[in-house]
Amino acid sequence: MAVRAEEIASILREQIEGFGTSVAATDVGSVIEAGDGVARIHGLSGAMLSELLEFANGSMGIALNLEEESVSAVVLGEYGDIKEGDEVRSTGRIIEVPVGDSMNGRVAHPLGNPIDGKGPINTTRTRPIERIAPGVTLRKSVNQPVQTGIKSIDAMFPIGRGQRELIIGDRSTGKTAIALDTIINQKGGDLICIYVAIGQKAAKVAQVVGILEENGAMEHTIVVAANASDSAALQYLAPYAGCTMGEEIMESGRDALIVYDDLSKHAWAYRQMSLLLRRPPGREAYPGDVFYLHSRPLERAARLEAGGSLSALPIIETQANDVSAYIPTNVISITDGQIYLESDLFNSGIRPAINTGLSVSRVGSSAQTKAMKSVSGGLKGDMSQYRELAAFAQFGTSDLDAATRRQLERGQRATEILKQDQFTPLSLAEETVVIYALTGGSLDDVPVSKVRAFENELRKYLGSNERDLMAEIQANPVWTPELAERVKKVLQTFKDTVPY
Repeated sequence: MAVRAEEIASILREQIEGFGTSVAATDVGSVIEAGDGVARIHGLSGAMLSELLEFANGSMGIALNLEEESVSAVVLGEYGDIKEGDEVRSTGRIIEVPVGDSMNGRVAHPLGNPIDGKGPINTTRTRPIERIAPGVTLRKSVNQPVQTGIKSIDAMFPIGRGQRELIIGDRSTGKTAIALDTIINQKGGDLICIYVAIGQKAAKVAQVVGILEENGAMEHTIVVAANASDSAALQYLAPYAGCTMGEEIMESGRDALIVYDDLSKHAWAYRQMSLLLRRPPGREAYPGDVFYLHSRPLERAARLEAGGSLSALPIIETQANDVSAYIPTNVISITDGQIYLESDLFNSGIRPAINTGLSVSRVGSSAQTKAMKSVSGGLKGDMSQYRELAAFAQFGTSDLDAATRRQLERGQRATEILKQDQFTPLSLAEETVVIYALTGGSLDDVPVSKVRAFENELRKYLGSNERDLMAEIQANPVWTPELAERVKKVLQTFKDTVPY
């Protein structure tokens, strides 16, 4: 039967009108082998490092090994049903995380998914987790303090905005406690905090979140959690995700503080991934680029010339107080100082258990307030000398000269006054007056056993009777001779009138 010309014309017209379907070119590969959360893929010649790949079961992966014949990827989701021959598609996207103010007060996965049961996070902004750190010309010197509220740190090892200060020590020596006290102390301030939990027990992360909520600190805090039950890939991503969220705050002209708890478990996760990816192992079975692993997020902490800063408090767990191990020495070399917590001091009741001899803040002194710098003067040196003298004097003090005896007594009182209960950060004014009571000699006639009671009663007295003085020190922390004289009179009046 002959087809009429009109019918042909109408068919062609319909086809032309319906034409316009978009064509998308996608790089497609197939799985060669899979197991233990790692997949080797043939094809994907155009894949980029850290690119997101989509597997046939809906899971996502990260391309980490780009070889001539294949690409090795770490699977982020379920990997049990990924098998040989499965199709894998490239997405053309480097892995990203959501950022913005709506993240404040939330607990999120390294990929940005909320895990706190408070519903979705309302943000449309995302940033790639890998970025080049700000260059030298974009940075500004560190000269503004991060007030931790911990007397011994603010007096002897001050931390500045834009600084990287390592907290290092054996397990259960109070490393996380220092980080949490610092976060709690920012309540009502202008510092937004990010707490990154890497490889921690879910119960511990829940406990940390509970502590922050109890102390009203969750409002200004973002928690990024990759728990011990999560895959090594998620634990690997966690610090970069947290750092990206902090960078968003920094580049908006504000100040942020990030805590990495802890980078030892991050290195373990990376070692596990690298061995599964068949990368050549080096010292302690870590891959050769393990230094670069930690320098990437830590170097992104900075204070910018344009305004804004990101300060970092990485935590490293040592084994048997060995600070010369591979990962500790790596991170010590990247950071601007370390707070070393010693298990012997912790067990003897000195908390925070800071070893003054091995701890240092390389740039923090320029960020220390003038008042604190004036009153804490040679405290660090005195404490280091005291520890040496105390070790010597344990064999007997009868033969010691009067000056050495005085130094020992001053050191004993300093040790007591620098003790501090957890979750009780002090204001700058309180710290300044308490440290001045020590260095100015007001404690010299107070029995060592009563020093803690003296401090507690003094803080109560200052809070109720000397509010104007404390507000003045807090607002303008400059230590003048006139102010020193006023504080000395207040301390003498307190000693004469208040039992302790």
